[in-house]
Amino acid sequence: MTTAFHCRAGTPKICVSIAAATTALALAAARAAEPVADVLEIRLDSLADPALAPFLATLGTPLLFTNRPVWEGGQAAGQEIDRVALLVAAAQAGAAYVDIELRSERRLFDQVRTAADSTAVIASWHDFAGTPDTKELTAILRSQQAAGATIGKIVTTAHTFQDVLRVLNLQTEAAALGFPLIAFCMGQAGLISRIATLELGGFMTYAAPDTGSATAPGQLPASIMRTILASLGHGH
Repeated sequence: MTTAFHCRAGTPKICVSIAAATTALALAAARAAEPVADVLEIRLDSLADPALAPFLATLGTPLLFTNRPVWEGGQAAGQEIDRVALLVAAAQAGAAYVDIELRSERRLFDQVRTAADSTAVIASWHDFAGTPDTKELTAILRSQQAAGATIGKIVTTAHTFQDVLRVLNLQTEAAALGFPLIAFCMGQAGLISRIATLELGGFMTYAAPDTGSATAPGQLPASIMRTILASLGHGH
């Protein structure tokens, strides 16, 4: 769907995350979010009957497909091979991005990476309880690059401002590696990081649809996120 768009540096991106029980509801939410979204994340794990074609055929905004397993905070509870097969299909269909968890079985991770021709592969890692120390965070970042991902994603839960600073500081390491990184914190303490990450060179941040629910703690509505970015001098 897009190629040059994926990894163009220096252009802050808002990804609006769409989670709904049916394709019709997800499409409606996605269409409503298109005016304020640079990327639309379709959470396949929230759909009762996950499908790719309706989104690829009707939406003009670059699409990110995620099929988050229960073991990483999502709703996909079936066989891993089936869960990842949807991501492989999304990559083969030319989706702009697919997200696969770093902790996925390596052979399945590699299937997604191999299928991705013009698709950017996001290797994601989430911590819903806290924020690891700097050494562990750096190791995760390096593992994402070593796995062959196009982009890394590290999202933790912040309880203090020190947690936030450790995660934001990863952008320095990522820049030195030449590796695009999405990095911010969930929770009230981490809310500021969702904006600050873009000012520090982060590849993308995530927002909730204005008319729907958030998919993670601390997500701002997309229109508010767009207004904040505009006030900082970033046009759409």
